[in-house]
Amino acid sequence: MSTKRMAWKNYFMSLAKMAAERATCERLKVGAIIVRDKRIIATGYNGSVSGEVHCIDEGCRMVDGHCIRTIHGEANAILQCAKYGVPTDGAEIYVTHFPCLNCTKLIIQAGIKRVYYERDYRNDSYAIELFEKANVKVEKVK
Repeated sequence: MSTKRMAWKNYFMSLAKMAAERATCERLKVGAIIVRDKRIIATGYNGSVSGEVHCIDEGCRMVDGHCIRTIHGEANAILQCAKYGVPTDGAEIYVTHFPCLNCTKLIIQAGIKRVYYERDYRNDSYAIELFEKANVKVEKVK
């Protein structure tokens, strides 16, 4: 007897949502999982620089309507790969929210070729254009 298994993209997205639960900025909890060959190579979530205070402890540090204390989940996952020497070229990223413009640039520069996201969030038209020009496939996961 066979049971229906969860699709890979739903499995990895559920892990990205779990990673988001570690986020320390309450304005938006974002989680990201970088995957290559159906293997997780990094995780990330919104949080402060290592050793710095967290928004959940001392509040957000706001400038022009943005919290500058927080490093985005996608950036943290990419930086984890850089820190430990794990190549990201050709990988996929699963992220709870559509990437901001800066994270879009990081994703492209890291050589990530596919972005899966669950929720729209200020989807920047230039980010969409950059993904298209870089031939990065973007898919919303339901």
